[in-house]
Amino acid sequence: MTHRQTCLRSKRVITPQGVRPAIVVFEGEKIVEVSDFNAIPRGSALEDVGDLVISPGLVDSHVHINEPGRTEWEGFESATKAAAAGGITTLVDMPLNSSPVTTTVNAFKKKLASAEGKLYVDCGFYGGLIPGNTDDLKPLIDAGVLGVKAFLVHSGIDEFPNATEEELCAGMPIIAKSGLPLLVHCELQSHSNNPIIPQSKSRNYADYISSRPRQWEHDAIDLMIRLCREFSCRTHVVHLSSADAVSMLVKARKSGHPLTIETCPHYLVFSAEEIHDGDTRFKCAPPIRENENRVRLWQALKDGTIDFIVSDHSPSPPEFKLLKEGDFQKAWGGIASLQFGLPAVWTEAKKFGFRVEDVSRWMSSQPTKFLSLDDKKGSISPGHDADFVVWNPEESFTVEPSVTFHRHKVTPYEGKILFGKVEKTYLRGELAFEKGSIVGRQRGSVLYGKHKQRSTA
Repeated sequence: MTHRQTCLRSKRVITPQGVRPAIVVFEGEKIVEVSDFNAIPRGSALEDVGDLVISPGLVDSHVHINEPGRTEWEGFESATKAAAAGGITTLVDMPLNSSPVTTTVNAFKKKLASAEGKLYVDCGFYGGLIPGNTDDLKPLIDAGVLGVKAFLVHSGIDEFPNATEEELCAGMPIIAKSGLPLLVHCELQSHSNNPIIPQSKSRNYADYISSRPRQWEHDAIDLMIRLCREFSCRTHVVHLSSADAVSMLVKARKSGHPLTIETCPHYLVFSAEEIHDGDTRFKCAPPIRENENRVRLWQALKDGTIDFIVSDHSPSPPEFKLLKEGDFQKAWGGIASLQFGLPAVWTEAKKFGFRVEDVSRWMSSQPTKFLSLDDKKGSISPGHDADFVVWNPEESFTVEPSVTFHRHKVTPYEGKILFGKVEKTYLRGELAFEKGSIVGRQRGSVLYGKHKQRSTA
């Protein structure tokens, strides 16, 4: 089938060569040309968006969708609609919070079946490393997962227990051979620095921070640096919270270890000083720390130590957040934020002097490289998928339930004024979101890893 060429024109197009006036020409699902501002191809349909920014579609490589089994928390349809509304065209689902957890090929097949016909954006999947599933790792890799996730502390889901050093040592050689990343929740409850955890109800946010100290992150990262060195396994530190760990990571990377690091908007936007006691909307693990820590995370982004930014979207039904009780010890630890990542990051980034192309690098091209999808995603370049987000960095809006596509509307961003309004999202050449509404079909595709074998999932 032949398609008529379509052109998007703007005075601010983010290309690999920088931001410039340009026309993006695409035909069907692919970009065919990035031409000069006035070089309109003959016979093409032209849409001029003025000076709105045209960025590559965002890539969120850390999302908890929860379907099957906990679809009432969040499902593929609601999550991918929220993604499209936030300019995200590719996301990757974590292996836990669904039931069954994605730690076997059979569970992965159930995950794929539950996603069928529900995706408004493209979606990939991770497998999980837990005690007893070492023999399942190679089949999961062959089935097409994009990486493997492990926890070093209790995950919050009993079906996904944490991996010990013994299990990591058994699994990392298998993962290393595949070239896929091992993503690690780096908190390690050490006996030498065991905090006092309140045994009764606590509304005090300071108590919650004390119950998960920075040392937990440092000890876990120290362990993973050592194992990364031993097994030469691509090791990825998810949702870095403690800026104190940055120096350890810088030193390890200078030694040539294959380490990558992500952080999340909530660690860059919020600080402990502004969180009121009892406001469990802000509970996550690791916790949101003090403002001085937040500022140093921005510095680590500037230095290139932190590679990219992801949402760690981890929603739950409102009753699980215990909003009335305000009990930080018992409330579900997760932040719903998938839709608001771009404006949240941009609102703060511009205060630190960063540019729109910096945000695009952190939220599109860098996670795409991490996932080894950079041959088709994360760049406005010929041959790549025609995935775009058209947004206005100068326009602000207030986060409120009426504009939120997540299944549940409880989020710490509610009431916050953010800059960077998403106007349109294109998925492989077709509009998925425009002016506050989902307009596209459920045409998202499953993205498989390069090791996928035809005989598996």
